[in-house]
Amino acid sequence: MRTHYCGNIRKEHVDSSIKLSGWVMRRRDHGGVIFLDVYDNSGLCQIVFQPENEAAFALADQARAESAVTVSAVVRFRPEGTVNKNLATGEVECVASEIILHNIAEPVPFALHEKNSNVSEEVRLKYRFLDLRDSRMQKSMKIRSKTVSVIRHFLEENSFLEIETPVLTRSTPEGARDYLVPSRTHPGHFFALPQSPQVFKQLLMMSTFDKYYQVVRCFRDEDLRADRQPEFTQLDMEMSFVDESTIKNCVEDLLRRVFSKVLNVKLPEKIPCITYKESISKYGNDRPDLRNPLELVDIADLCVDVDFAVFSQPARLPNHRVTVLNVPGAVAKISRKDIDEYTKLVGVYGAKGLAYIKVNDLSQGVAGLQSPIIKFLSEETLMSVLKRAGSKSGDILFFGAGPCGVVSPALSALRDKLGVDLGLIEDAWRPVWVEAFPMFAATYDAKGVAIDLSPQHHPFTAPEVDSVEQFVKEPAQALSRAYDIVLNGHEIGGGSIRIHALDMQMAVLDVLGINKQEAEDSFGHLLEGLRYGAPPHGGLAIGIDRLIMLMVNTESIRDVIAFPKTQTSACLLTKAPAKVDPLQLQDLSIITREKG
Repeated sequence: MRTHYCGNIRKEHVDSSIKLSGWVMRRRDHGGVIFLDVYDNSGLCQIVFQPENEAAFALADQARAESAVTVSAVVRFRPEGTVNKNLATGEVECVASEIILHNIAEPVPFALHEKNSNVSEEVRLKYRFLDLRDSRMQKSMKIRSKTVSVIRHFLEENSFLEIETPVLTRSTPEGARDYLVPSRTHPGHFFALPQSPQVFKQLLMMSTFDKYYQVVRCFRDEDLRADRQPEFTQLDMEMSFVDESTIKNCVEDLLRRVFSKVLNVKLPEKIPCITYKESISKYGNDRPDLRNPLELVDIADLCVDVDFAVFSQPARLPNHRVTVLNVPGAVAKISRKDIDEYTKLVGVYGAKGLAYIKVNDLSQGVAGLQSPIIKFLSEETLMSVLKRAGSKSGDILFFGAGPCGVVSPALSALRDKLGVDLGLIEDAWRPVWVEAFPMFAATYDAKGVAIDLSPQHHPFTAPEVDSVEQFVKEPAQALSRAYDIVLNGHEIGGGSIRIHALDMQMAVLDVLGINKQEAEDSFGHLLEGLRYGAPPHGGLAIGIDRLIMLMVNTESIRDVIAFPKTQTSACLLTKAPAKVDPLQLQDLSIITREKG
């Protein structure tokens, strides 16, 4: 039906007879000559219809935007003065001899192919088959496809074996809520869609497959945000008889290959590595954006004995912090109104206020400082804080004091906001490893004693200890052999060395409040595998959707998924989820009831 693709026509095709198939982007009538811009997924070409060819001209006059057509034409150079240098096919045009209107489109519900279109995301998702025609979406899908292709080739070159794992599996306590699938053949019983292939890939290592991977769909019933979906795709990898360095080196080589082949970008030869503790201390979170030069500086030790209770009280309490964020040159750039807005921002995270000091002239000592809190701090304390923060004349210091769970995320958000507002974000790719996570997330009582432990990653992550006895002595203080790969402030992958000894696995489950019977009921297949020569093993999963989101420079993960869900986990295109025929529910032994 076609001899060429629209976006591939060039000057070397001049005088050639060709056939193009595609869609009408726009129709223009210039003094009795009709122009159709026809496009496909390769690009766009201008087609000219002259009135002398009455049949083709009449049909072209009927063509509406987004109609599907096939055009027979002869390629010629565009007339002098009409060359479009912004178009790959801009030197030439095609003079039509025949056109077939395969399907005349109805008026489209929104304008396609416009960079500054104000169409709502709801409309875009409802008519996703139209939205996907846009060049921006076409580019995203092509980059996604090429990225996955490069990943597969790299892993196959490195002796990884692709193995599929079940989609219908057992519900296990792994953190998020499972999506459940009722069984018709086992009334009252349910399958679960996998949150990840975690247990299966560990079992594959116990089956001597050595290096496994798959590009796999995963499912989590959790609250959504811009970079999260209920069903998502990840690259899953696992290796046996390895340590952290082997896995990290492999992942670094893989990412360098992807960025080189897909974006022609060179990532660092060695990706830096920081600990979780250092990341929280300097950046307030465990996914730092290293393009932003601003860093938090802890000053609790300087504030223990000050008369300012806002600082001195948290300085003395466990799991609290007093920290400062020094912003160079901010006095001339940040107004009082801006500070009020930043105060509202940190308030979202539970901060009760945002103390600040303007360093108008450091050479004047305290007299050169401007702040409501100066009167509560001694000159010695103020000078010590300024020195530690590296402050100079013209800088502004912002302070956070209180529980770590409030101060860290609040100043992290402030750091991000300041980085954008002041144009501090480097135009670069800055990956970083974050490792040595706490084994467990804990809730603390008033005395600072850890209670209610939950796994920071998942309950199969190995603790960084030499023995079970050492682990059970102080489990809340244990670090894990887990590691995340972070890129420009987004966690794109995470993994760990797994537990391969049965006694350690049982000890970890026991600390989490999962007794032996519950462990056998939920994880019996894994525990059984650990009894038969399980090797040391570990791996990592990379979020394909989130990685592509960064590569195409969009703020929403929905822009890189062909048919995504909304933030309420609904599909506006298919109107899923939906009610089903009562007979189907009867077959599944399910009775529904209305909420209320």
